[in-house]
Amino acid sequence: MKISELTRRDIYDAIGLERINWSGRLNEPDFVARLYDLDDMESFDSRFSSMSGDIWQHRINNNDWDDDWIFTDPRINLLHCEDDLFLSFLCETIHPVVRPDVTEAEQLLQMYNQYLKNDGFQLVEKTRMSGKPVYVGKYVGTNVVPAVAAARQMAAGTDTGYLSQQITRMESAVLPDPTLAIGTSKELIETCCKTILRERNVAFEKRAEITELVKLTVKELELTPDDIPDRAKASDTMKRLLSNLASIAQGIAELRNSYGSGHGKPAGTKGLGSRHAKLAVGAASTLAVFLVETYNERKVRQEKNITNR
Repeated sequence: MKISELTRRDIYDAIGLERINWSGRLNEPDFVARLYDLDDMESFDSRFSSMSGDIWQHRINNNDWDDDWIFTDPRINLLHCEDDLFLSFLCETIHPVVRPDVTEAEQLLQMYNQYLKNDGFQLVEKTRMSGKPVYVGKYVGTNVVPAVAAARQMAAGTDTGYLSQQITRMESAVLPDPTLAIGTSKELIETCCKTILRERNVAFEKRAEITELVKLTVKELELTPDDIPDRAKASDTMKRLLSNLASIAQGIAELRNSYGSGHGKPAGTKGLGSRHAKLAVGAASTLAVFLVETYNERKVRQEKNITNR
């Protein structure tokens, strides 16, 4: 079980809280029969030969089982079954045959994916039936990007609340909305550069490209430390490094222009996937952390110099 019991119980609770009819327009025996061969499953009622009779008797004839019985019945065992079976159940609840209302199905899909993303799973469109989407469960990986943790820590020490918002939006969009994640990664670098330049009273064009902003920022920060013995040689190395950092910024900008949010796209345009978003998010976070930490270090040093005068 890669889908944790916690995730399953969260979905179970949400279905109960929202009073969602998981079998949709089908009666429950017909719905469950889409997932299991009920005639081959034992009956807990001596009057019947299989589980099919149990469900009919206790959900249609007498209706003396709880609405959420499917989660707790040990023969189905949704809270502890294999991942594929759990995902199949969720997909069936939003199948066009079961739930023909597209808006209702979409709302359920978003709720499921909100919980499933914590374990690296998503329900994604596999095909269409009469123009309506049919979904399948897929492992897409978690949205953990190591550099984001450092960026979040860095943002916590700044006065720019917007910076923290961008990091949160960027991280949370990696799996469900890679396009948004790519667009926000570019905005993160722009915000860092513009914040530093404004605080240093450095003028820049309102519509300056991201590479120009990075170039102005690294120039202002004088990134070659004064106490390096062979400063000239170190300076050349640092210039190459900064050139590569600027290339990262440019690459993210190009990704954003072609696939990210912020630009209208023709109908049918296919975007990049979560792995591409992780690359953009990781690179943007690394560069942002480097620039802000360098700025903070310079700021502390200057304040000490002023105090010691």
